[in-house]
Amino acid sequence: MLHEFTLSRGRAMINFTLKYCDTKQKLLSSYGFKRAVEAFVKSLKRDEVIIYDHYVKAFKTEEDFIESIIESFKLLTVFNVEEVIAVDNKYSVFFEDKDLFIELIDLMGLFWKKLERYTIVRNSRLGQGLQNVRFIQANDMFNELVLSTWRRIQDTVNGYEQRVYRQMTAGANASLTLNDVSWNCPIEYKGLAEIPFISTVVIQPPFISYTKKNTRDGIFREHQQNPLENIVLNEDDWFVFPAKVGSMLTFVYFHKDFMVHGVGLANLFELAKESEYIGKKPDIIYVFGYPDGAEEKRTFYYKDKKNDILIGYANYCDDIDYFGYMKKMLLTLHNVKQIEHRNLPIHGAMVNIVLKNGKESNIVIMGDSGAGKSESLEAFRSLNASYIRHMRVIFDDMGFLKKEEDGSITGYGTEIGAFVRIDDLDPAYAYEQLDRGIYTNPDRINARVTIPISTYEVIMKGYKVDLMLYANNYTESDKKIVFYDDLDEAINIFEDGARKAKGTTTEKGLVKSYFANPFGPVQEQAETEVLVREFFSDMKKDGVKIGEIHTSLAIEGKAKDGPHEAAVELFSLINE
Repeated sequence: MLHEFTLSRGRAMINFTLKYCDTKQKLLSSYGFKRAVEAFVKSLKRDEVIIYDHYVKAFKTEEDFIESIIESFKLLTVFNVEEVIAVDNKYSVFFEDKDLFIELIDLMGLFWKKLERYTIVRNSRLGQGLQNVRFIQANDMFNELVLSTWRRIQDTVNGYEQRVYRQMTAGANASLTLNDVSWNCPIEYKGLAEIPFISTVVIQPPFISYTKKNTRDGIFREHQQNPLENIVLNEDDWFVFPAKVGSMLTFVYFHKDFMVHGVGLANLFELAKESEYIGKKPDIIYVFGYPDGAEEKRTFYYKDKKNDILIGYANYCDDIDYFGYMKKMLLTLHNVKQIEHRNLPIHGAMVNIVLKNGKESNIVIMGDSGAGKSESLEAFRSLNASYIRHMRVIFDDMGFLKKEEDGSITGYGTEIGAFVRIDDLDPAYAYEQLDRGIYTNPDRINARVTIPISTYEVIMKGYKVDLMLYANNYTESDKKIVFYDDLDEAINIFEDGARKAKGTTTEKGLVKSYFANPFGPVQEQAETEVLVREFFSDMKKDGVKIGEIHTSLAIEGKAKDGPHEAAVELFSLINE
């Protein structure tokens, strides 16, 4: 990142490497503050015409109005109102209607708070710069500087100090340290080599963001040409998040205009250590937000067999401005790779439960979006006090099954976090996540929160499967748990992948997708069919119970009670 400050698409980025403001005068004299005032005045012209017209008429031009805001703010941090007017009488315009000026100051503060704000430090080599000792401290000091400057201006104009203070996040919502590192870059991807890697992420929750889209549409198809060959990314516009998606080392390149999705990865996937990617070749590369000139959405993957790298691609357009396009492409890439490795991807949830009587069980609940897998976990959590001594979430959307050397089938996760609908969480639990969640479009349908729920060590430990259940969200049933002795019947239910859509995508009504997993198995169906029969046969031989759990999630009036009732019945079965 070469500029000290950029502002676009409601996102402000402040480069601490080039400019770090530690006094009020430095802050108010900075290029970044001027850009913020310019953007604020443009928003006034659009949304607060009366206020805009009043001041532009008084100062003759918009440029003079902007300069007068900046200069008067500088003076107000040092002098009282009378002294400011004495410096230059033109500033008296602001104090002729003091209430209007206070409203202007408040509106500017609100405008700044509504922006997504990021601070960045870039180091030319590891161990340099602010990040090792002072990065978090520098962000805390910057937050306090912005807050104290704003309050000083308010107090000076009012003529008295405030008596109630609210310690809000006035600096950055999130902060990144970047390192320039070398990785084993094939010649085809030399245009990616200069992009800095994210080494540290600091999030100031609650982080609330608004995106252009609120649902995801379609599936990702294989492409026959490499979309990354010969492209060159501008190091001023791009970042790399080195993620561990399950067992796959993944380099996620994202454009700065989709910053919230890149930062959201920190709550969802393990951030790799430098030793895990310096000089290494990744399993997966995903480029998110490349401006290729196409107006329509282009999202696909390509198998680079020569370099043994799976490539994901999403072009720059408003349609991809939803975290689902970041998360689900990465999971698709992961699953395609796991199928190549003869492992079976599972779209669902897995939990390790230890009951109060000491009995332990590892449960896999499989189902596509809206089937009730996450809601079942919430129901388990709500029953914690009555039944459970301990509960570990192995995965809460995507995982994979692996055949171990002793022949047992074990489950592994892909994510350390979850991207879940706020409406489907218990309200108390949803509010408990305020101190660590990234909230997206919280006032809209399909509002989401990305929260950490596990550790990488837990999801990659490997847990032997005891129960394998398909989440049926659309059939009424008095018996919530049904097991099948006929393996072919069970496989048909799992492969049919039926569920009633709940609005998490653009689908409606009763829909089906092969193996309830449009993120890999649908694209690689022939290979997956072989694996399904192998794994289900091995599980049956190993005594794993295979069946359905009726969540009733899509049945009118059952969205809350259905998963709860199913969880109670499941615990009774485990307890037998």
